[in-house]
Amino acid sequence: MHVGRFAVGEAPQGWQQYALAERMDGFTAVHTRAEDLLLLYFTSGTTSRPKLVGHTHVSYPMGHLSTMYFPGLQPGDVHLNVSSPGWAKHAWSSFFAPWIAESTIVVYNYTRFDAQSFLTVLRESDVTSLCAPPTVWRMIIQADLGERPAALAEAVGAGEPLNPEVIAQVRDCWGLTIRDGFGQTETTALIGNTPGAPVKPGSMGRPLPGVVMHIVDPVTAAPAAEGEICLPMDPRPVNLMTGYVDDGERTDTITAGGFFHTGDVASVDDEGYVSFVGRTDDVFKASDYKISPFELESVLLEHAAVAEAAVVPAPDATRLAVPKAYVGLAAGWPSNAETAAAIFAHSHGNLAPYQRIRRIQFLDLPKTISGKIRRAALRERENAADPADIADEYRLGD
Repeated sequence: MHVGRFAVGEAPQGWQQYALAERMDGFTAVHTRAEDLLLLYFTSGTTSRPKLVGHTHVSYPMGHLSTMYFPGLQPGDVHLNVSSPGWAKHAWSSFFAPWIAESTIVVYNYTRFDAQSFLTVLRESDVTSLCAPPTVWRMIIQADLGERPAALAEAVGAGEPLNPEVIAQVRDCWGLTIRDGFGQTETTALIGNTPGAPVKPGSMGRPLPGVVMHIVDPVTAAPAAEGEICLPMDPRPVNLMTGYVDDGERTDTITAGGFFHTGDVASVDDEGYVSFVGRTDDVFKASDYKISPFELESVLLEHAAVAEAAVVPAPDATRLAVPKAYVGLAAGWPSNAETAAAIFAHSHGNLAPYQRIRRIQFLDLPKTISGKIRRAALRERENAADPADIADEYRLGD
């Protein structure tokens, strides 16, 4: 494994100096204003087409103080973040947060992710702090975790909600609790389980320092115990995008009523801990009961056959819609009726009657390039109702 080490300023033994210059051939530095655009990032496109987001010389550098606080980065830490360049999360944890904290940034370059090679990097690079999306955490626990990397002291998940079963498996093997958090391309980190604070299973944590957040009823716009995560616009949050580039209508819609609307639904308890329910587009009704796909997916992941899962509504003549699970199988499990029956039985024993999975289809789940499951594509697949697409579907009672 080739390792290169670069330092800004005076380089320690074995490191190369990274020179910063005011002027280079063909380039002249210019002064910028705080409100000038600094970076443009596309959203991941899990529920709709990707949107282009603008951030300024304030919203990201200063806004990422909240992101730095979430993993708890400090001078001297060695931080590794798993995220492809070009996505906002790469800027979050592979640049701004560790740079602000004066931490060492480890860049793991790979063509195709391999869990065992990744674990070797953690150990050989003495990584103290790790941030990885749920997809990577699921791949790691499917491999042989082995002993906890000696230097690793903090682990966080970001990008999508982290299922409790994944957290439990890593904690049981490594004695380390993955701390979940929440943010968007349009913002920096907003909510998190921070170092030293009690972690409640299934919760994303509490609002991070500097973040003013409300849970708002999407119909009445009144405060609620369960509703949409919103940021008040007066005063305007420092860590909020300027808007969607060349799309003023969408920007106006998402900031209507004096709030920035995240489009994410959550509940909050008496201690201020926030728990993810789902995207407003993902939550659906079955037999007049509201269904949170995330809650059902978390239960499915407790079964040994399930490596990953996505729950979407499937049209049903009686109930209008029923929960259907698209399942990516763990190694060694066949995609047959016996496996489906075992998963149905697990669902029956661990979910309320109205929540139980009624249909199962085994599939390599569609994902964005950043690794998030594209539930919108699965919903479209169901709505299309092409018999060829559901020929290998298993139904409860079949």
